[in-house]
Amino acid sequence: MFARKLRIERIDPAGVAHPCSIRWIDSFAMRNFTNDAIFDDTLPIADGLLEAGNRVPLDRLKTSMEDWFRRKNYIGSEEHLLISEAA
Repeated sequence: MFARKLRIERIDPAGVAHPCSIRWIDSFAMRNFTNDAIFDDTLPIADGLLEAGNRVPLDRLKTSMEDWFRRKNYIGSEEHLLISEAA
């Protein structure tokens, strides 16, 4: 089910990457908050790391996660996320 490890990083206004807190990632991954079944195949494992199934689209994950993080005031309007496959 969790075939991929994804790196979730916050890019600050200066362009510097910072691993997102596992607390933030866990908050997003809870279905009762996102109410989107596509993200059921996710499991936060550490700061900046998320395991995900193959059916989780990275572009949609990024957009939804950025929206959630902004609504929770985890990231500012000048920040964005970088989601990539971890080695």
